[in-house]
Amino acid sequence: MSTVTIVLDGKKYQAEAGEPVLKVARREGINIPALCYHEGLAAYGACRLCMVEVVAGGRPGMTTSCTLASSDGLEVKTDTEQISRIRRGLLELYLAQAPDANKIKEMAADYGVTESRFAKPREADAPEEKCVLCGLCVRVCNEAVGAGAINFIGRGPETCVNSPYMESSDKCIGCTSCADVCPTDMITITDRDGVRMVETWSRTQVQIQTCRICGADCGPVPMLDVVYRGVPNLSDELRDLCTKCRRRLKIRKFSQMSMRGH
Repeated sequence: MSTVTIVLDGKKYQAEAGEPVLKVARREGINIPALCYHEGLAAYGACRLCMVEVVAGGRPGMTTSCTLASSDGLEVKTDTEQISRIRRGLLELYLAQAPDANKIKEMAADYGVTESRFAKPREADAPEEKCVLCGLCVRVCNEAVGAGAINFIGRGPETCVNSPYMESSDKCIGCTSCADVCPTDMITITDRDGVRMVETWSRTQVQIQTCRICGADCGPVPMLDVVYRGVPNLSDELRDLCTKCRRRLKIRKFSQMSMRGH
């Protein structure tokens, strides 16, 4: 892929042609906030926090840096007063939507926002609100993992993310990818007594396979089934062993073969 030169805040940087400007900025230590961006997924531009201003080499005006492709001569401003004003307004909205998310509080504080004009009255025993509907969990489950266990439900202010019909999902493979990409730590997953409980997705339960030799957890059964399909030559003898016991068994067999050779 060809290399191009782009200008961020008056300074030149090298980038791959087509590389998202947000990715370049982060690599170069330029702070551009974002909630819905992940390098493992296609750019989405939903949260709007990564807005920047194109001043040359592209269509002038405000746009999301995660969807802005690097091209030779592109010049961008990442932190003008107008950009800061837009981000402050967005962060007020996110504070109202997810008042219990520490990540949102920290991002808002960086822009001098400590409370929101849009905050709703809450009961003392109200459940925690951390979801900002960034869509990362939905996209990683559907696009990267291919499980399709969760999606957006409802419309307008009633929109949320959950499993279909708010019932325990039989499509979840227990991979925890949704929790890994969640920027606000909203998703709760616990392992106990051979079961992985995905509390957030209507208490979806996934069985965990234990090692035949040592009893250690090997991982969720549905996820291992997916993994093993990609390893067609894996013997049945190794299939229900943890990584450590599998390694020990291979070493033992290799040693026995070496002794026979002598």
